[in-house]
Amino acid sequence: MKMFNRKPTHRRFNFSTPIRRKPSIDFSFGGLIFCCMSLFMLLAAVNGQVNLLFGVVGLMFGVLIVSFSISRMVLRKVQIRRLLPEHAVVGEPVTLSYEFINEKRFWPSLSVSFAEMEGSEGFVRQPAAYMLHAAAGMTSTVPTEVIPKRRGLLVLEHYQISTSFPFGFIKRASIRAERDTMIIYPAIGRVDPKLLSLCRAADKTGPTMRPRRGGTDEFYGVKEYRTGENPRWIYWRRSARTGVLVSKEMTQVSPPRLALLVDTFQKSQSAAANAEVEKSIAMAASLASHALEAGLLVGLMVWNGQWTGIQPQRGKRHRRDLLAVLARLPLNLDHDAQALLDASRDVLKSGMTAVLFTPRDMQMGLTDHERGGMIVLSAAGEQSSRWFTFQQDIDFFHCMPLDQEPTVLRGRPAGRAKRAVPQETAATR
Repeated sequence: MKMFNRKPTHRRFNFSTPIRRKPSIDFSFGGLIFCCMSLFMLLAAVNGQVNLLFGVVGLMFGVLIVSFSISRMVLRKVQIRRLLPEHAVVGEPVTLSYEFINEKRFWPSLSVSFAEMEGSEGFVRQPAAYMLHAAAGMTSTVPTEVIPKRRGLLVLEHYQISTSFPFGFIKRASIRAERDTMIIYPAIGRVDPKLLSLCRAADKTGPTMRPRRGGTDEFYGVKEYRTGENPRWIYWRRSARTGVLVSKEMTQVSPPRLALLVDTFQKSQSAAANAEVEKSIAMAASLASHALEAGLLVGLMVWNGQWTGIQPQRGKRHRRDLLAVLARLPLNLDHDAQALLDASRDVLKSGMTAVLFTPRDMQMGLTDHERGGMIVLSAAGEQSSRWFTFQQDIDFFHCMPLDQEPTVLRGRPAGRAKRAVPQETAATR
């Protein structure tokens, strides 16, 4: 069961996802003890000149040679193929599958570990998998569950496979490359049903429908007949009385239409400003997802390198298109909310309900919907916590793509994570 709270907490600062990079050849703790015992037995054999001790020493060194050779053979001709989902959502677990393809003709591959080297910063922990056995010429599929923490286009390329088979004394590792991509949507939270009711159009026919011109459903009014129009719709009684040909104008019933205006402008690249922008994007993604599930037509207007407008539609494919645009929004330091409103004038049509998402607290609120004709949802306001509830462990301070994160937030704690920063940053860029 997913746990939700009223306010997203920022107590968990996942500065960096630790990346564990193994050396190409290494000794385990047991292997070091075994080497020390071998040297001790060699010293005893040389000192005592006992043939049995020389035999034991030879056997122990033979074990090391066999372990070195077999571990190298296990990793030879083993290919990895990623089976990635079409998309993932920040904060929601997703399953990644890896196919271990053993291309050797006779020898099996056993006890092979896999770890991603690039793109791990997009997840809470480094994606890793373990394959126990793959026979010669066979394929073994291993799933692993990860939790995304950053939105955007995730690029996975270099990975590392390793093994300590057969005795666990010697560890061998190999780094290889295969490029794959996956889109990570912004965090999608729970939306209060009252907000969806506010987003519906005021004039309705039925619980979720409203009439529009240009259909064949119900009588709307009359208009002057124009040459080329269907003569079946001529209103002969009115035409005979007035002496002017007029035709009936009918309506078509359609669901309400929403236009989501997402303001991503920030004056400075501070931690708080980035967090509010990411929360605004997550709020827009949540409302778009729930509104489309409720049968509403949803459109979008946002700065995406240029002003991008998507006309209101519905369906699963349209939902994927909207969330993909929101997932890949760039840093916006130039175009404010007023520029967004000016650019959306040509997109907004009569009958649309405009919903403005902004990271700043603005004067117009939800109570001004009837008077102002626009719903304004501010990520900095207290109302956003009542209308949207996100999972408890989502940290909006670190939901943006890595290249948009302020430098002040890239200070890592000491230890293993600090040593992994240059590798991870270079791989992501």
